[in-house]
Amino acid sequence: MNESLLINFAVVILFLPLLGFIVTLLLGKKVSKIFIFENLVMLIGLILSIVLLIAKVTTFNNVSISSEFMWIDMGDVPVIGQIQIFLGLLLDDISALMIFVVFLISFLVHFFSIDYMKGDIRYNRYFAYLGLFTFSMAGIVLTHNLLMMYIFWELVGVSSYLLIGFWFEKKSASDAGKKAFIVNRIGDLGFLLGLLTLFLTYNTFSFVEIFTEISQGNLPLNSEFGLTITGIFIFCGAVGKSAQFPLHVWLPDAMEGPTPVSALIHAATMVAAGVYLVVRIFGILTADAMLIIATIGALSALIPATIALTQNDIKRVLAYSTVSQLGYMIMALGVGAYKFAFFHLITHAFFKACMFLGSGSVIHAMHHEQDIQNMGGLRKKMPITYATFLISAIAISGIPLTSGFLSKDGILAGTYAFGTLTGHWYFPFIGFLVAMMTAFYMFRLIILTFHGEPRNKEKYEHAHESSFIMVMPLVVLSILSFFIWYTPNPMDPEAGWMYSDWIKNPELHTPENLRFGFMQSDVTSVITPPGEHRIMYSETYTAALHHVHGSAVFLSIAMAVLGILLAFVMYQWKKISADILADKLKPLYKFSYNKWYFDELYHKIFVAGTIGLSRLIAWFDLKVIDGIVDGSAAVTKAFSKSIGWFDDNVIDGLVNLTASVSAFIGLIFSKFQTGKVQTYIIMVIFSLVILLFLFKSF
Repeated sequence: MNESLLINFAVVILFLPLLGFIVTLLLGKKVSKIFIFENLVMLIGLILSIVLLIAKVTTFNNVSISSEFMWIDMGDVPVIGQIQIFLGLLLDDISALMIFVVFLISFLVHFFSIDYMKGDIRYNRYFAYLGLFTFSMAGIVLTHNLLMMYIFWELVGVSSYLLIGFWFEKKSASDAGKKAFIVNRIGDLGFLLGLLTLFLTYNTFSFVEIFTEISQGNLPLNSEFGLTITGIFIFCGAVGKSAQFPLHVWLPDAMEGPTPVSALIHAATMVAAGVYLVVRIFGILTADAMLIIATIGALSALIPATIALTQNDIKRVLAYSTVSQLGYMIMALGVGAYKFAFFHLITHAFFKACMFLGSGSVIHAMHHEQDIQNMGGLRKKMPITYATFLISAIAISGIPLTSGFLSKDGILAGTYAFGTLTGHWYFPFIGFLVAMMTAFYMFRLIILTFHGEPRNKEKYEHAHESSFIMVMPLVVLSILSFFIWYTPNPMDPEAGWMYSDWIKNPELHTPENLRFGFMQSDVTSVITPPGEHRIMYSETYTAALHHVHGSAVFLSIAMAVLGILLAFVMYQWKKISADILADKLKPLYKFSYNKWYFDELYHKIFVAGTIGLSRLIAWFDLKVIDGIVDGSAAVTKAFSKSIGWFDDNVIDGLVNLTASVSAFIGLIFSKFQTGKVQTYIIMVIFSLVILLFLFKSF
């Protein structure tokens, strides 16, 4: 297999979902079984992505393969210069891994949906939307430039809007779709500003060309500050898509969409796009930008974790868990644990998709009941769903022998090492605290859903294990949550092929005299407080990682066990009453249950503020602008009336008076015009007499 064939594979993989979308959408009302075609397309795409991944990491390991064509050639443009825009694909180990994850999750969601969505009035259209979404995500993963990524980025926004608001008859669903779309546009504006800044500086959107220019010391605004701001602008796109603080509010509401959509959007694809974007631009991030990114990630890990502690909707618990885990990944990228961030992106995709689909299995069995307070005892009725959900919960909690332990341990060790080197201890503190809270709320969810006695006996009696079509994806994803697929050593992720061979640190694309993140180079910088310029060797960070690894493992396991034990004490064994504890800590409980009042705060500030501003502008338009216009009209009308009166009475009066006088004079003189010669002779003689008399008087 040669490089050209790999590119052809990538092109086919990219456009297969688009083909499925077009065919399924056009024939959806004519062919009742057209959804089979969409599922077949996704299966072919998955097979091709597996072939692509195997070929890439074996024959072409650590080789970047790209192909491009000119899309727009505008020639020389004043000020900007020559504009030539290219579109193309980039195949490296990261994109090959990511496209496999996207197609695997997407195919399993398609397959699961066959039964879950059966009977829906827009059944085929639902599968068409899934195809459009997968096409959009594939474009983000495979592109070789920022502009093409932005185009597909917006396509993801459109397709997620269609899927989240799929049941648009429900006001809550249509509102959730609009909320997700609008909030994401806020982040995307920053992304747009960032890529335009890069284009105006380098006259290209290509990752490779931009990195090359930066490595030669050519920076936006000719300064490190310019590059920092540019990196933060682009990161804003990740804040929106990956639901990071303060734009995290859209994701929990997006649970109004069908549950398989939640698994697709909120596990491995849409929300992962933001993390993938930061992975792609990691090589250009300055130390100050990375510190900001790490801080946003830490807040995004902590805040949703505290909210998930008290939520009772099974999908909302998983949604806030997703935001928290994405915060882990962003924080890891910010502190320089690049490999572990991408590693956790992959492992989290599998066990979180399993839990979302597992929640769908439960909701389906409980006749669309989503409140875990109305569940209980379901492990007897749904043993396969319970087992797969339990495995995934153990993985996300970071228990050994699971994939989640490997990736979370790496992230926690990275924050620990970072704290050791820089003194920023709040990153490891938040990391370990969130690890405990994650274990607690996940096992609270499991105990209330599957353990104990049923709290709604009517729905419990009718509950049963889901069909093969729905449980098969759960089994596949739960199996992928074990360590063996990633490393032969369950306690050391660095011994695994995925970590050591497939996920490489990006090359250093920046001048050595600037402060940049932990990258594979002779020198690399540590993020330092503003004003400090400490350059440290990469071996220092690596040595720190090895030094704290044992402590990080111990603390990670201890936090996970403590969280699980506390959940059992409160909800299984009931040694501590959760209700009494909630009553004693009522202000904190309400603060968590009401999601830190972010929605209310944003509604007061932004929604109500926008409405208030609109009303003010409307009043200004009605009273001031229209008043000026109406006043001008009234003045003009009055002036016109006065001019009209003057014209009628003065001008026309003078004209008419002149005419009347002339007519009167003419009438008098007409009496003398008799036409008789005798009369004229008499009048002449009479006139002469008068004249003689007058001259005589003088």
